[in-house]
Amino acid sequence: MSLILLMAFNLPLLLLFNSAEEFLGFPVILFYVFSIWLASAVVSFIIITKYNE
Repeated sequence: MSLILLMAFNLPLLLLFNSAEEFLGFPVILFYVFSIWLASAVVSFIIITKYNE
């Protein structure tokens, strides 16, 4: 999971989403960063609840 996040927040991949266009009224890079952050929080929550004893 950590390696996937490291690759997702790597600068060359972030620069792919750095544009002046907007998606749902937000800049594309902000939408990308916060959607990756939300997905990582959801996956972490699922893993923690599954293996919490």
